[in-house]
Amino acid sequence: METVLDANAIQQILPHRYPFLLVDRIIELVPRVKIVGLKQVTINEHFFQGHFPGAPVMPGVLIVEAMAQVGAVFALREFEDRSQKLVLFSAINDARFRHPVVPGDTLILEVVALRLGTRVQKMRGEAKVDGRLVAEAVLTSVIADKSAMK
Repeated sequence: METVLDANAIQQILPHRYPFLLVDRIIELVPRVKIVGLKQVTINEHFFQGHFPGAPVMPGVLIVEAMAQVGAVFALREFEDRSQKLVLFSAINDARFRHPVVPGDTLILEVVALRLGTRVQKMRGEAKVDGRLVAEAVLTSVIADKSAMK
C-alpha cells in the first residue's frame, strides 16, 4: 500500500498525540471526495490492559474515533490556518459494530464526504479488516477556532 501521508505528516495536521492518535498513515486521498487511513492494531495499545484482559477487543468508540481522525485529516487539509483549528464531533449517527477488532488486525478506515463546509462537515466512515466491514457510522463535526475554546 502506498503511503500518501505518514505519521509525521499526520501530526502536522492533527493535534492528537500518543496515546490518542489512532491513525498511522493515509494510504489514499481524493480531495473533497474521500480519504483512506490505516491503523495497525497491536497488543501494546494502552486500552487492551482493561478491555478485556485475556480477550482483548478494541473498543468500538475508539474505532469511531479513528474514523473521525481520518475525517479530520481530510477536513483540515482544506484550511491554510489549520494549526489554529479543531475538529469537534457534533453528531454520530447510524453507528454499527459488526465484528470485533483484535490485536494483529490492520484497520482500514475509509471516510467519504457527504458535506464539506467551512464550518460543518458530514462524512460517512467505514472500518474494515481484511476487506470485512467491522464498523460504520455517519460523523458530523464542526470546525472551531482554537482561540474560541479558551
